[in-house]
Amino acid sequence: MQNFCTLFNSFYLSRGLALYNSLTKQDIDFHLYIFAFDDACYHVLRRLDLSNATIIPLAEFETPELLSVKAGRTAAEYCWTCTSFTIWHSIHTYSLDHCTYVDADLLFFADPHVLTDEMRDKSVLITEHRYSREYDQTALSGIYCVQFVTFKNTQEGLAVLDWWMKSCLDWCYARFEDGKFGDQKYLDDWTNRFKGVHVLEHPGGGIAPWNSKDYTYEIQSDKVYLRSRDGEKAPLVFYHFHDFRYCVGKSFRLTAEQYTLGNDVITVVYNAYLAALANAESQVRAIEPSAVFHENPMSLKWVKVSLSRRIQFMFKGHYKNYMKKNALS
Repeated sequence: MQNFCTLFNSFYLSRGLALYNSLTKQDIDFHLYIFAFDDACYHVLRRLDLSNATIIPLAEFETPELLSVKAGRTAAEYCWTCTSFTIWHSIHTYSLDHCTYVDADLLFFADPHVLTDEMRDKSVLITEHRYSREYDQTALSGIYCVQFVTFKNTQEGLAVLDWWMKSCLDWCYARFEDGKFGDQKYLDDWTNRFKGVHVLEHPGGGIAPWNSKDYTYEIQSDKVYLRSRDGEKAPLVFYHFHDFRYCVGKSFRLTAEQYTLGNDVITVVYNAYLAALANAESQVRAIEPSAVFHENPMSLKWVKVSLSRRIQFMFKGHYKNYMKKNALS
């Protein structure tokens, strides 16, 4: 059994459901503990009756310590504060021998067991950003990404998790301050601070807009593979759809404007994500037609600021990271 946990509210409902569905497609023995961060999200998820998921409302999860800092943090900062607590809650409430936190905007393309198998006798698994040289944000955002992090229910594992929880409770904000940023920069020194911490080596875990251009992508026998510049080939296990946004006019921003995405990653990976989101949206609408399942649509201001951008977007259906819904069908 592979145990996972994640957290999201109604604005991330389609993403979170796509994440869950991608795990079911791997034909693996897993359970996902979903922490629903608003009532509407909780009720929709309960009605979906997901066989491999447990839906946890805030009323069951929030501790007095978390509630004491909630008012002083933004919604995003509070989610970051809660990340480590969701892992602790899952392990202790459901007597798990391990739990892997996954961001709600991931999609799995292969069995993630190959990632956690790397741990062997280690108690904690963390993943590097592996920034492309031109996108290196290590100084501000950290060496590691809180996108896929595993803790075993061992003395070593719980000691690291307890330290992380207390640190985030004390300080967890969306700004760089005294070597900290959110919940993420805390991971920078874990390999030195603690025993039993393993850094993921598998190249197929942790692909995201900030490093996607370092690889090419192809489909073989219905599986997605990536190939590095030195020719090494590996299965893509998960992709992190960082900064994906729903936009007005049935369009999407695949990621932030600063990143360049290759045609192959758009065709192979992002096309699969849009299909997964469309399927998740259909699931939600089938049981609650009026449900909110994504954020308020983002404007196309960045496209419309230039006449040439507007023309290309109008006639080609895409401009850089902005795509019309039918352009990727």
